[in-house]
Amino acid sequence: MRYTLLGRSGLRVSEACLGTMTFGEDWGWGASKEESRKMFDAFVEHGGNFIDTANVYTGGTSEKFVGEFVAPERDRFVLATKYTLMTRPGDPNSAGNQRKNMVQAIEASLKRLGTDYVDLYWVHAGDGLTPIDEVMRALDDLVRAGKVLHVGVSDTPAWIVSQANTLAELRGWSRFAAIQIEYSLIERTPERDLLAMARAFDLSVLAWGVIGGGVLTGKYAAGASDSKRSAANQWRTNDRNLRIGNQVMAIAKELACPPSQVAIAWVRQRSSPVLPILGARSVGQLLENLGALDLTLSVEHLALLDVASTIELGFPYDFLGLESIKTMVRGDLHTRIDAPRR
Repeated sequence: MRYTLLGRSGLRVSEACLGTMTFGEDWGWGASKEESRKMFDAFVEHGGNFIDTANVYTGGTSEKFVGEFVAPERDRFVLATKYTLMTRPGDPNSAGNQRKNMVQAIEASLKRLGTDYVDLYWVHAGDGLTPIDEVMRALDDLVRAGKVLHVGVSDTPAWIVSQANTLAELRGWSRFAAIQIEYSLIERTPERDLLAMARAFDLSVLAWGVIGGGVLTGKYAAGASDSKRSAANQWRTNDRNLRIGNQVMAIAKELACPPSQVAIAWVRQRSSPVLPILGARSVGQLLENLGALDLTLSVEHLALLDVASTIELGFPYDFLGLESIKTMVRGDLHTRIDAPRR
């Protein structure tokens, strides 16, 4: 396991993050406490120190398990949790990004985790209602109170994250250090704005759904029953995504490794470093996924995967990428101009 810095901070985090949405069986699926402990121990034995949970995962059981597991060496771990999603049906303030929900959520999370601070506190998703200055000022208050060390944002449009960090920098508040997005061979749309924004603002990128809900492991390949496909996330099991999955399986067969490792390795080898969030329901699955850290795909394999999964960036990116437009916008000597690194 190697380590990297979280955003523009000096916080060292492992190159993979342990996702714990499966810790607990309260939702009718997931892992028992014993199996969750085995996954945690396996991740730590591989050098992992970055643990991700949320206040709503398995009704709070995930935070309780994680808190118990990290307790003997709490300061060794980079502990991340989230707030935003509804916790009390019928109460309009039990969901959303507003200060009231944030303050209630962090206090409840700290209690379940059995700690007095979290290393990284995520806004779980943009709510489209709360003014961004309220969110950033309230997060900064938590940092100043010592309950949170760093802040991040998940599942939110790039323009809102850009606005938030620009405002925070202007007013001397804590900036987002990282974003969390769905990103995989079957979900490359973050390449339109989110990844470019992350590079511009020096944000770390954590990716969830890196194996495409099982599509990239061959789980729903030809031969799978219709009932199995219908029970899955149907929007992920369309013909395009299944063709991408077939390409992943072909490369995995050539490399004599599980398809999941090919899918995870592709995410890790993007031009902008992306940290995969590795979630599993068993220690066997987690160990298989961790094997991707030792896999490097060749240029040829990356090209095959890129062709199979490429997307249209759309306007204005495709328009601005036209050679005739580049000449008009940048000048006729634009091919002799060294572009900035980002």
